[in-house]
Amino acid sequence: MSDRRLATLRAALGFLQLPPRATELQLLHCWLDSWTGVDLIAVGLHRQGWDLQLTQYGARNWRATFYVTGAAHSIVGGSAWEPNVWSAVQVAAWQAMSKSERVP
Repeated sequence: MSDRRLATLRAALGFLQLPPRATELQLLHCWLDSWTGVDLIAVGLHRQGWDLQLTQYGARNWRATFYVTGAAHSIVGGSAWEPNVWSAVQVAAWQAMSKSERVP
C-alpha cells in the first residue's frame, strides 16, 4: 500500500473514533458504517499484513479480531466486541494500526 493510501486509512480510522458531531464526521460515518465500510477497512488492513476474523454472537453482538497474516492467528493486532459489525471492525482496525506503528 502506498504511503498516501496508508495515511488515508490511518486518518479515516482515527476520525471514526470521534463522536460524529461535525458534518464531515457524519459523512465519514455514513460511508464507513456499513458492510461496504467493513470491506474497505478489511482490504486496507489486509494490505498492511492483517487478517480479519468476524464472529457474531446472538443477534446483537460482534467481535472483530485482526491477526498477523500467515501467523496461524496467534498474534492479535486488535480486537473489539461491539453491538454492530462496523464499530467492532473500526475499533479493532484502529488498535491493529496503532500496534503496527510501534513495531520496528
